Amino acid sequence: MDHYIDLAGDPSALAHLLRRLHLADAVASATLTPLTGGVSSNIFRLDIGDRTYCLKQALPKLKVAKDWIVPVERVYAEIGWLRTAGRIVPGHVPEVLGVDHETKSFVMAFLPPTYANWKRELMDGRVDPAIAAQLGDVLGRIHAATAGDAEIAARFANDDTFHAIRLEPYLEEAARQNPQVAVALRSLIERTAATREALVHGDVSPKNILLGPAGPVILDAECAWYGDPAFDVAFCLNHFLLKSARSPGALAALLVSFAKLVERYVPHIAWTKPDALLDRVASLLPALLLARVDGKSPVEYLDDHRRARVRAAAIELIGRPDSTLSDITTFWQREFSA
Repeated sequence: MDHYIDLAGDPSALAHLLRRLHLADAVASATLTPLTGGVSSNIFRLDIGDRTYCLKQALPKLKVAKDWIVPVERVYAEIGWLRTAGRIVPGHVPEVLGVDHETKSFVMAFLPPTYANWKRELMDGRVDPAIAAQLGDVLGRIHAATAGDAEIAARFANDDTFHAIRLEPYLEEAARQNPQVAVALRSLIERTAATREALVHGDVSPKNILLGPAGPVILDAECAWYGDPAFDVAFCLNHFLLKSARSPGALAALLVSFAKLVERYVPHIAWTKPDALLDRVASLLPALLLARVDGKSPVEYLDDHRRARVRAAAIELIGRPDSTLSDITTFWQREFSA
């Protein structure tokens, strides 16, 4: 990797960036405020006079307990995904305003605090299944518009990066921690890596979704890859189950959200048989549940007892490879009902 320029600690680098992107003549005219929420990037609010932007820079080492080194060039996959998705679902992704190759960073539209973070809403017990339905529609439109597109497939052939920031730290690490299901997990890794159908975001998590006037706005596309769209669907559905393990009182509304996302997504599936894609979602889902308690980026809101219950449930479901999504939610409701 070339020498990494950390904008968080180098005012001169920031000044050069502002001039290169024609945003300001000097760093003195800009105010840079760190924003919280991510483990993979420096994210700042950038104020220049009466203009406000968001500045994002990929980090070479993620801010997690276990060593997790990833290429900073993934920033270009994110920029590409935002621009591509912006043409398909305008209003549901932030606009990219400038790219700085020297610092591996980019400037995008700043979304004000009136845009609520979906994770915070869910964690505070405000579960609105209509949001999940909207997200299912948005994801379906992105996948359908990019399915079978050779140009997009070539542009997002990010197999190595997707492996480094998704398959290895999530599923491979879960396999290392749970050898009794390692064969099943490695089979899922191989299948996912070999499936190339549409443009995948790779991190469709409530923490990466803001709620605006037009509905959900999807952020943080660093994992963008032309691959298996089932991964996006399973990755989001996983969070409804995990949050219900934390808050059993919200289980019913979270399972309705689960069903609504699938219901609105399915009508967009025209590039393959819907049942084939949903079967892949169902087999990935328990593997991702296990990955979020035993992978390199475990969810922070489950205590040891709940973590153990999720682990046991995930391992049992992995041992039932023919389970449908309905089978999984029925099982989950029995195991985690208040």
